[in-house]
Amino acid sequence: MHIDWWTLALQTVNVLVLIWILGRFFFRPVADLVAKRRDEAAKLLADADAARKQAEALRAEAARLRAGIDAQRDLLIADARKAAEAEKASLLARLSSELEQHRKDAAIAIERERAVMQRAVLDRANELSVQIARRLLDRLPSDATFQAFLDGLSAELGKLTAGAHQGLAASDPDHPLEVVAAARLDDKRAARLRDVIHKALGSELPMQLSCDPNLIAGFEIRGRNVIVRNNWQADLATIRKELDR
Repeated sequence: MHIDWWTLALQTVNVLVLIWILGRFFFRPVADLVAKRRDEAAKLLADADAARKQAEALRAEAARLRAGIDAQRDLLIADARKAAEAEKASLLARLSSELEQHRKDAAIAIERERAVMQRAVLDRANELSVQIARRLLDRLPSDATFQAFLDGLSAELGKLTAGAHQGLAASDPDHPLEVVAAARLDDKRAARLRDVIHKALGSELPMQLSCDPNLIAGFEIRGRNVIVRNNWQADLATIRKELDR
């Protein structure tokens, strides 16, 4: 068997160079990467352990606070019960005294109650009248309702005394007529309303239009010292006065 020592030497050198290259460019980076990953894993474990400890501390604090709240709640409930019992006793004593006084003043109390009940009935009747008026208004054609109250307003303006007529006609840009409608008016209806007022007062006066749903239906003109009403609110108020009488 013949051994080529030169070939063997060259192969040995190649192996050594290969081992050096692997150690330089492969094994060391891999080792560094493994060490880095190990450090990162250790850091994550440490962070997780710290988070776990913090969560346990928070749970313990929450349990302590809950216990304190429960104790405070029990104390408040006990205090409330004591206050309720004391208030109950005081209320019973006061009611007993008031009952005795009511017995002595029975006749006056009955008369007063009757007056209160009458007032309540009138108030309820007034509320019902407003509700009925609104329901009737919803069923009527809006154009017919508008025209009816517009005609009524024209009639009311025609009944004005000379002094009242002069008071409304004395309006100026600084003190315009305040014309209130129960519902918002479109341009066409607003123009018709202005025409009726201008014709009734004999001149074109500065006006300020506004809306007040409390009128239910109709209009109200407010001058400096004169108010002209033609609306359901005013009619119901008149009826209410008659009922009061």
